[in-house]
Amino acid sequence: MDSIIFDLDGTLWDSRETVLKAWNGVIRRHDKVKNELTSQQLKETMGLQMDEIGRKLFPQLNDEEREAFLSACSEVETQHLSEKGGILYNRVEEVLISLAKKYRLFIVSNCQHGYIEAFYEYHRLEKHFIDYENPGRTGLSKGENIKLIIERNNLKQPVYVGDTEGDQKAAQSAGIPFVYARYGFGEAKVYDYSVDSFEELMEIF
Repeated sequence: MDSIIFDLDGTLWDSRETVLKAWNGVIRRHDKVKNELTSQQLKETMGLQMDEIGRKLFPQLNDEEREAFLSACSEVETQHLSEKGGILYNRVEEVLISLAKKYRLFIVSNCQHGYIEAFYEYHRLEKHFIDYENPGRTGLSKGENIKLIIERNNLKQPVYVGDTEGDQKAAQSAGIPFVYARYGFGEAKVYDYSVDSFEELMEIF
């Protein structure tokens, strides 16, 4: 193994509190979206691409309305995250520093453009990662974005760390091993390795 590619939500941090405040602020100013979101509703969308999130949470909007609404939410969300951050899982930076001594580290997340950048800006963790990718920049699936990172950085034996079945399928699509983060938001029944905390990665790697 020469590299580790990480999912973001449910793997490196929990951003729900900040995201919820941002989105509900937009909802309060919207004519057709009346009900504010709950933390559980947001949790159920973690790992989905933005268009999937929109269809799941706001079915009352037509495609044009939904696109405009999600764009407004994304803009407010990334601003909030860059100013307030999220909740990092226990010992994240300490573990990243240790892993970076042996492996090249990357992020591939199903997020909009600006989301990973906000994570970097607030928590000052960019220095530990070589590269990152997301569908907000490429329009590609998570599996294709993993492949893009592999090709762009000439990786030979990477693994992917994530917390959902979607992450497992993305790793499988890219043809690389999957490490299941049980402590995250989702579930995965098929995996090569599993951990119950972020710091447990040091035992595997």
